[in-house]
Amino acid sequence: MIYFSAYAEQKFAVLNRHGVFIRKEQVEDALNAPALRGKIGRCLSAEKDGVKVIYSKEGELKKVITFYPL
Repeated sequence: MIYFSAYAEQKFAVLNRHGVFIRKEQVEDALNAPALRGKIGRCLSAEKDGVKVIYSKEGELKKVITFYPL
């Protein structure tokens, strides 16, 4: 299951105002089938198709903290 933090939900609108359009499906796809994986401190990262996602994992729950275009 994927959960978006309040900050991650707001990030869609922030990026849209700057002309960067990332869909929720792109973020979910990067989490479910990443091309690259990594670790940043206590958080995990996943990259796919020009989107990087920073998230934490608690059991089966993946919590999206933030995301950004590459």
